[in-house]
Amino acid sequence: MSDYRVVYTDPAWALGERGEVDPRLAEIERTALPDDVRLDLGMMRDGEFVTEGPEFLEWIAGADAVVVYRAQVSEELADVLAGTCKVVARQGVGVDNLNGPVLARRGIPAFNVPDYCVDEVVTHTMALLLALERHICVQDQAVKQGRWNIFTGGRPRRLQELTAGIVGFGRIGRAVSRRLSGFYGRVVAYDPWVHGDLMVGHGVRKAHSLEALLTQSDAVLLHAALDDSSRYLVNETSLAHLRPGAVLVNAARGGLVRPEAVLEALRTGRLQGYAADVFTPEDPNRSEVNREILKFDNVVVSSHRAFLSEEAEKSQRTRVAEQVADILTTGEPPRFGRVA
Repeated sequence: MSDYRVVYTDPAWALGERGEVDPRLAEIERTALPDDVRLDLGMMRDGEFVTEGPEFLEWIAGADAVVVYRAQVSEELADVLAGTCKVVARQGVGVDNLNGPVLARRGIPAFNVPDYCVDEVVTHTMALLLALERHICVQDQAVKQGRWNIFTGGRPRRLQELTAGIVGFGRIGRAVSRRLSGFYGRVVAYDPWVHGDLMVGHGVRKAHSLEALLTQSDAVLLHAALDDSSRYLVNETSLAHLRPGAVLVNAARGGLVRPEAVLEALRTGRLQGYAADVFTPEDPNRSEVNREILKFDNVVVSSHRAFLSEEAEKSQRTRVAEQVADILTTGEPPRFGRVA
């Protein structure tokens, strides 16, 4: 095999304690990829990965394989890769930044890893939800600040008398439904691509529209994929159907939610609580609207890490590197997670 160049655009796992790329951390990739592969672990400036612009495009040109994490595959990037790149991989589940159709038009196959972190995301979702329901974070801060009061944050709800609604009934939505059934008295789901018969097999009742789900759910959990049809699925119009006092959890994609709508629903009290692992932009502190959302006591957030565990990260990195190696050496299309 002849000197292939494999580029990882923004590998967070490759950053050492000082926030700089440490090639020694790529042991998994070195083991999975052929010995003579040239491995480039991102282009950095001022402590951050550069993932766009003329300098980045010049740097990535000529790559035989590209692995993206949160970098966006743009028309310009696809143009630069056309003719040399044999595959683009996404280190993750979501494919909204992979831009499969754009790559397909250039004849570049692409894949993600759709199932490496189901248990982690489900567990994180439940942690966010139960933290909201039991007012854990408000209590935590109060006690640490010397304010001992069992009623700080309000009185929690009895979950067995409530309905939980799931938006999106794919791998994660189905796994979440099993956990929810142990806490909530009733579980419903909305997914236009999944028949009610399958939902019944999971002990879930089908809601035939998003509005129908919102009107009957005391807790709403988002597990839909992000595409043009689902962007800002939760907005001012849809939230008008939300059962007053419901809580909302987003551990899927930031783009599913219009933050202005969530902020207004929190201000009016229509939303009793909001939990999110994902935002647009990625860091909510970089958005004026999201910064306002963070000020509410009944908001619980984390930094897009629902997928994270030592085991999940190792599995994802290994599977990506092994499949990239297989595509480079055989020319065969991806065996899993194929999106283009």
